[in-house]
This record gives sequence, C-alpha cells and structure tokens, in this order.
Amino acid sequence: MSLALSTLLYEWRRYMAAVMALALSGLLVMAMTGVFIGIGKGFTAQIERSRADVIVMQPGAKSLFGGPSGVPRRFQPLVYNHPDVAEVQPFDMAGGSFQSVKDVDPTMSQAERARQGAAKMNFVQAQIIDTTPDAVTIPVDYSQELVDALRQPYTVAIDETSLPKLGVKLGDKALYNGQTVTVVGVLRGYPNMMQPSIVMSRDTLRMVGQADTGPRVGPLMVKLKNPARAEAVAAQLNAMGDGQWKAWTRQQLADANAGAMFEEGILLIIIAGCVVLGTIIGVAITWQTLRGAIMANIKEFASLRALGVGMGSLRRIVMELSFWVGVVGTGAAVLLTWLLSLLAAAGAVIIALPPILIIVVGGGLVIIAMLSGLLSMGILKNSQPADLLR
Repeated sequence: MSLALSTLLYEWRRYMAAVMALALSGLLVMAMTGVFIGIGKGFTAQIERSRADVIVMQPGAKSLFGGPSGVPRRFQPLVYNHPDVAEVQPFDMAGGSFQSVKDVDPTMSQAERARQGAAKMNFVQAQIIDTTPDAVTIPVDYSQELVDALRQPYTVAIDETSLPKLGVKLGDKALYNGQTVTVVGVLRGYPNMMQPSIVMSRDTLRMVGQADTGPRVGPLMVKLKNPARAEAVAAQLNAMGDGQWKAWTRQQLADANAGAMFEEGILLIIIAGCVVLGTIIGVAITWQTLRGAIMANIKEFASLRALGVGMGSLRRIVMELSFWVGVVGTGAAVLLTWLLSLLAAAGAVIIALPPILIIVVGGGLVIIAMLSGLLSMGILKNSQPADLLR
C-alpha cells in the first residue's frame, strides 16, 4: 500500500471536508443533468419500454423531439417484407379535452362538497396501444391485468403524477372529448412534465371518433423474430428504404433522444451554470482542505526529507493523495446521487444516470482534486529538516 493511500486511510478525518466537497459538487451536476434526462425519458417511455426492436421514422428526424417523425401509411407493408420482421404497428397519438366528473350526493353538506372539489378540465395527450397479446406497442412493464382492463371499451390509464392535475383516481369516470371514459389503471414511471397523458387502446380511440385513417401514421414500431439481430435488420431496412425512411434500433433512438434534450439552449445554460458552480466549490474547499492537511503533517514530510526523500517524490505523494481523494469523492457522489434518485422515484420523479454521465462527472471530480493538490504544492517548502530540531 502506498504512503499516500495509507495517509488517507489512517487520517481520513483530515480529508473528509475535501471528499464531501467533491461529493456535493458531483451530486449537484449529476442530479440536475439526470433530472433533465429523466424528463426526456418520461416523454419517450412508451416507445423505449415497448416490445419494438426497431423504430422506423422519416429520414429527416434526428430523434422523437427533432421534428415530425411519422411516415406514410404505405410503408407499413413494405417493412413487413423483411423476413425477420414479426409485427409492425404505428405509434399513434391523439389529444383532446379531459374533464373529471364529480358525483354530488344531495345529502352532502356544503363543507363536504367544498372538500370534494370542483370538476377539472385539461387538454391531454393520448397515447395508443394495441391490446392483442404481446403487441409491439405494449410496454414491457404493463401487467396483464392492465392490458385486459384497457381492452374494455372506453377505458384509459393515467400516470400517477397526472391524477391530481386531472382530478381523478382509479375507478373514476371522466369525459374525454365529451364521451365518458373510465380510469381503469394507474401507471408509474410515465410522467409528462409538460402536459398530462393518458393511455387508451386503439379500439377505444376509434370509438371516441379519433381513429387515424389518413395517409400518414406515427413512427413504425417493429418487432423482430430474433431481437439480437436488431442492428443488422435496421441497416438492412435502411438499405431497402433507399432514403425513404430511417430505421433505428431502440437503443439508438434512446441515445438520440437523450442527446436531443441538450440541444435546448436553456438546459445547456442551467447545466453549464451547475458545472461552473460545482467546480468553484470543489476546487476552493478541496484546495484549502488539502493545504491544511499537508500543513498538519508538515513534520512527517520534513522527516522524509531528512531521510533523503527529494522534493519531487514528496510532490508525487501529494498528487497521488489528491488522486485518491478524487476517487473517494467520486464514489461518494455516485452513492449520494443514487440515494437521491431512489428518493425521487418514490415521488414519481425520474433521475436518469447513464454510464457516460457518471464517467464524465467522475473524471471531472478527479481532475478538480488533482488541481487542488497542485495548488497546495507550495506548502511543501515549509518542510525543512532543520525544523525538527526545534
């Protein structure tokens, strides 16, 4: 075990402030970035958790957020021509007014009626699924009971985060575009921060008069006979399409959606501000902590110099010590962010932590720690062997 690592282990209290400063800096950046990525994943969860292995969109679309992504209806049988394709369904969406319905008991007092609240009206986004067994449009985390319930006419499911805004709960009736629907399911993990969303079957969509029979449909969701061939089949479909469409694997589309979130100027400004603030806090506190710890151990460094250890070796010890402080701080940041994500998940808020985010932020924290160690080098000049004789 190296001297630097031994020092950190046996005198960890001296370095705890530096570790916590790095951990909180990393928490700030990862949590803020993870929240924005989680918001995007809430918008696209219906596709990313579907049974689709390949998604076909128009060639100009860079992501689900990057402009129109629908394709002509005639493409659906063309995609079926590929021998590896098992099912193709469009991802259709609709929208309309959603009004809660309050049954007023004539025997209720005025106070009880006030507590019950008035009916609420909102504009909602409707996402469509097919209710045939193992349909490509059914997310993998939908229970069979939920799918069976949505198979009934005039039924909808709503994410738990939208229930208070819409003024309904499980089993309530409501009006969607003036027609009565029943809330038969409550979803979890499908938040929409911009607009409440509901889920209904394609049959219910037809019954409420919104069936899409036009020449264009939403992105085509393709289920393969062998999901392991998704990348190869996507490339072959692109060759078949000859520029008429673009086929993505589900993971490619998920990565593109995450990247599209950071093309929004306001998000970049917020995240950049968090990075700058976290860097300033991390460098300032870590530098002062390392400086104080080295000063506290100045006699030990003087002893090493008296034994013939050169200044270059002492500087390497300080830099290695700074490196290990950065590593421990990174681990603490990841742990704190993970615990925060669990707490947020209990409140139906998604904090996404992709590996690339952890790698980038962790590398930044180690660099901050080593920069702080570099700034603390000057204190080693006080490690004079003659001082041991005083």
